[in-house]
Amino acid sequence: MSTHLSEQELIRREKLAELNKLGIDAYPAPLYPVTHYSTAVKAGFNEETKDEYKDVCIAGRIMSVRDMGKACFAVLQDSHGRLQVYVRRDDICPGEDKTLYDVVFKKLLDIGDIIGVKGYVFTTKTGETSLHVKELTVLTKSLKPLPVVKEAEGQTFDAVTDPEFKYRQRYADLIINPQVKDVFVKRTILINTIREYLNEHGALEVDTPVLQTIPGGAAARPFTTHHNALDVPMYMRIANELYLKRLIVGGFDWVYEFSRNFRNEGMDRTHNPEFTVLEWYTAYKDYFWMMNVTENLLERIAIALHGTTDVQVGDKTISFKAPFKRLSIFEAIKENTGIDVSGLDEEGLRSVCKQLNIHVDASMGKGKLIDELFGETSEAKCIQPTFIIDYPIEMSPLTKKHRSKEGLVERFELMVNGKEVANAYSELNDPIDQRERFEDQVKLKERGDDEAMFIDYDFLRALEYGMPPTSGIGIGIDRLVMLMTNQPSIQDVLLFPMMRPEKTVE
Repeated sequence: MSTHLSEQELIRREKLAELNKLGIDAYPAPLYPVTHYSTAVKAGFNEETKDEYKDVCIAGRIMSVRDMGKACFAVLQDSHGRLQVYVRRDDICPGEDKTLYDVVFKKLLDIGDIIGVKGYVFTTKTGETSLHVKELTVLTKSLKPLPVVKEAEGQTFDAVTDPEFKYRQRYADLIINPQVKDVFVKRTILINTIREYLNEHGALEVDTPVLQTIPGGAAARPFTTHHNALDVPMYMRIANELYLKRLIVGGFDWVYEFSRNFRNEGMDRTHNPEFTVLEWYTAYKDYFWMMNVTENLLERIAIALHGTTDVQVGDKTISFKAPFKRLSIFEAIKENTGIDVSGLDEEGLRSVCKQLNIHVDASMGKGKLIDELFGETSEAKCIQPTFIIDYPIEMSPLTKKHRSKEGLVERFELMVNGKEVANAYSELNDPIDQRERFEDQVKLKERGDDEAMFIDYDFLRALEYGMPPTSGIGIGIDRLVMLMTNQPSIQDVLLFPMMRPEKTVE
């Protein structure tokens, strides 16, 4: 990040000084009485309604100016969109003093500056709804010029696409690429749709700790920190699962949380170290019930965002119409490799991985090997929503044993467009079984698996009080937004994705 000012930045500071000399505060404090927004004006104004638009006040950023001497057309961008305004010298300067138009508007204001205007709405000879300005107020002087983006007939021809600029200076990206804002508006609609659905069905939204003494609920590498007052090491949460289950023990029937999680792992197009997961837990339910609820929820989200269950993702059309396909993890591997691995031990699985040229290492137990096999051979082929069900017990230390299939657990992962979107269980509520599973995770950690789980003794104590039969799920909100908004990278659905710090150049 350079601390040197460009020529344009120096000129803008000089203009700011000139405004000050004229007694114009470029950053005024008083409330500005906005009455309308751009898109509502354009949608609502016509010959029948024009009397309703005789006294309109809007505020926004100057995005372009067309100078015609004693009058100008300009385009203002507010939080909703853009509106053309017509500024005539004698209208905003009715007296002898024409400084506001001749000096302030034409010479001291720039693209990117924020102004407020009052006037009436009319239609130009070319048929464009515009605001005829009668009063103009300087609200903010922009000291850094925006990148120039060429537009014609509402189409952008050279939008700024440099990821370094877009992700590091998201504030500028949102200004010059308005379509980017639409992704984040849809993200909020998606989250609100989920909230509405869960609340309608009796779920209760709760908050659980972000700083934890034991990073539980998932197999992942945590971020570590230190609590000075308590003088103990702490971890940023990798999941909120064990706390939500404690609430089920405590008597809540259905709880959910939009959880900001942190995992000290790799970064790529589908992974960010800080991410959002929705988790919910419901007493007296199982994973079959959870599959039904999940597919109904995703169907509702697709309709809320697109008006249809068909969603375009790249060159594919993905249907979120319930019900979704269901396939066991072993069936998926066999379907894509021709090999039945369901009865193999650890050595047999290693042999199959070697046969298929899948890299594995000595720290991997049976569960990790099966996970690698599925990930390398089958995951990418699950394009339409597919529930991959009935995982081996070694892969799922928090999941209840299958009611009828030895060695398996009642778990599903929802795969869409080749990626995991959700992970759900019939939750393990046997405290003795849970302790043994945790102890198996410790053995994996001793073998070098730094993602293996810690033992959470307080959670075991909670289970000993008795947790009713429960089903739980985690849904990756960022990946779901990627799918529902047709974005190829997780960075495109995070307002401020993780980036390496900028170097300061003096």
